[in-house]
Amino acid sequence: MNTFTPATPVKTSLASAVRMALAVSVVTVCPAVMADPAIDEEVIVSASHLPIPQSQTANAVTVIDAEMLKNRSPLAISDILRDVPGLAVSRTSMLGSATQIRARGAEGNHLLVLIDGVEANDPSQSDELNWGTLTAADIERIEVIRGPMSALYGSDAVAGVISITTKRADKPFSASVFSEVGTLDTRNNGVSVGHKGEAFNIRAGVTDLDSSGDNIAATGTEDDGYRNRTYSLNGGWQPLDDLKLSFAARRTEGRNEFDSTDFVVTGLPVDADVFSEFDNDTGRLQLDYAALDGAWLHKLVYARTNNDNDNFNNRLITGSTSSEKDQYQYLTSLLWNQGAQRLSLLLEHENEDFHQRGDISFGNDPNQDRSRESDSAALEYRGTFRDALTLASSIRYDDNSEFDDATTYRLEAIYQLNGDSRVRAAWGAAVKNPTFTERFGYYATSTFPYIGNPNLEPEESQSWELGFDQSLFEGRVELSATWFEAELEDEINGFFFDPTLSATTAVNIDGDSHREGVELGVVAALTETLSLNGSYTYTDSTQEDSVTGRDVDELRRARHIGSLTLAWQALDILQLNANVQYNGTQKDQFFPPWPLPSEIVELDEYTLVNLNATLNATANLDCYVRLENLLDEDYEEVFGFQTPGLGAHLGVRYNFAP
Repeated sequence: MNTFTPATPVKTSLASAVRMALAVSVVTVCPAVMADPAIDEEVIVSASHLPIPQSQTANAVTVIDAEMLKNRSPLAISDILRDVPGLAVSRTSMLGSATQIRARGAEGNHLLVLIDGVEANDPSQSDELNWGTLTAADIERIEVIRGPMSALYGSDAVAGVISITTKRADKPFSASVFSEVGTLDTRNNGVSVGHKGEAFNIRAGVTDLDSSGDNIAATGTEDDGYRNRTYSLNGGWQPLDDLKLSFAARRTEGRNEFDSTDFVVTGLPVDADVFSEFDNDTGRLQLDYAALDGAWLHKLVYARTNNDNDNFNNRLITGSTSSEKDQYQYLTSLLWNQGAQRLSLLLEHENEDFHQRGDISFGNDPNQDRSRESDSAALEYRGTFRDALTLASSIRYDDNSEFDDATTYRLEAIYQLNGDSRVRAAWGAAVKNPTFTERFGYYATSTFPYIGNPNLEPEESQSWELGFDQSLFEGRVELSATWFEAELEDEINGFFFDPTLSATTAVNIDGDSHREGVELGVVAALTETLSLNGSYTYTDSTQEDSVTGRDVDELRRARHIGSLTLAWQALDILQLNANVQYNGTQKDQFFPPWPLPSEIVELDEYTLVNLNATLNATANLDCYVRLENLLDEDYEEVFGFQTPGLGAHLGVRYNFAP
């Protein structure tokens, strides 16, 4: 599902924001002339321990499928995730630079990312996925599940889950190549080959993305480039009808150039010969067995993630972090009443290792090796009654080697009012454990170093959401609305200055942080050749100020975010896409040179216009053009960092037919 029109960027109450967005929805969809609706219901893989129809989850869910990815042809996954309700993207600068995604006003490390079922968050990078390292090539499908999911996935899933699935072999023989060139000397190329037989399938691919970039600093002329090479391999073997073995592996390696911050004169980025190199690996082995004619399911999984990050200044290494995560899972599910009811039990063991290397400075030694383990058990019940009411509950217990034991839970209810309307509600508790960096990291700067705080407590969240989905005009228009609210206790501030240490550190904040808002989405077939996909999100995310005790806006969370995409099948062989992405004003923090105190600054609102054209030249050959930031908007997502201007890209894709 894509997205919606922006609202007027003024500070409003939640109630007025809801009224404004609903009015925009009605005006947008009423005058349409409709085409035939889709028949098959979307199946959601990540909202439960087993796949379920979208109508049976209380979560707000967005699915980005292969056709949408093909027609939009983004370089980075984060570019198309800007269209998803509830998600806010903050990219420091050019393609490949450090990128965060926040769900519903939460932190970046409150969002769990799965790649082919493997947890891809990096324990050595504050338990976040750096979205700047993840390209969109070779991706088949993206599911975005919003809401607390710790009861299924544990820590990191406080605000939601993004599940990314890579392409699979679907023919006896398949092979494809693509090549793209664009602004800033950008080149993107890839090749893949696959085989699918009666019992065995395998697919391998490699992509290479290289860009000279531009200068991310406000002054200077040095370009900051980016390089990314990704290898993927997946497959499976089904020797019996009820037994299946599968595997998936992915490796990404690259380099990202950036500029250092001048802590002496301006406090802003300046030209410098600094860059980071990264190596990220994910892998999974899985065994599935179905007993009792499919009524008793078993799944055994081993997953591993490796991450290496090295930083350089003037070609000399200045420090590095790395991590490994090993995860062992056994899931058993019992289904009865023709599958309308089921009970699932998950047993899990997880081991995480963290390593930091660097030079000793001011008597502090950053060189260290840390580890943590957890043993978990999760139970989920889900049942559908009279084809109208679905009830679900899940509870999870985590025994962690570093923190107190944690219990998280989630309750869901979905009621189908009629064939076109449904209401859904969910309530849950989630937990986020402090990161290795927050507890043990040490980073020296020219002013004050960062020293971790090993005494941090986990963050705890409780939230609820209420949703309504409406189908109109025989399914040709789909509307969705979700109202959400969350309270976060013991939020961790990772930039607290401690005068006793003469350093910044991490502390748990007194008081609660509050997040509430509304997400609206619309998907409409306006004519037989013209469709609309839009979203609007209002988010009010605040925390208690430690000095005044008053609620203040959290950083980099715009109150108003919206998106609108029009897709026009102009000819049988030509599709055109026009995409508009709006981001309202938001706060950020500026750290001027010491001894000046930090200050809160406001980043201006901005609107990005993007155009795509895809020509199906033959049955096997596609040619496409992508124009980014068509109006050459000058904007900032992180204070002091420049962002890309107008960009133009031309590409071709060829699929070899047997």
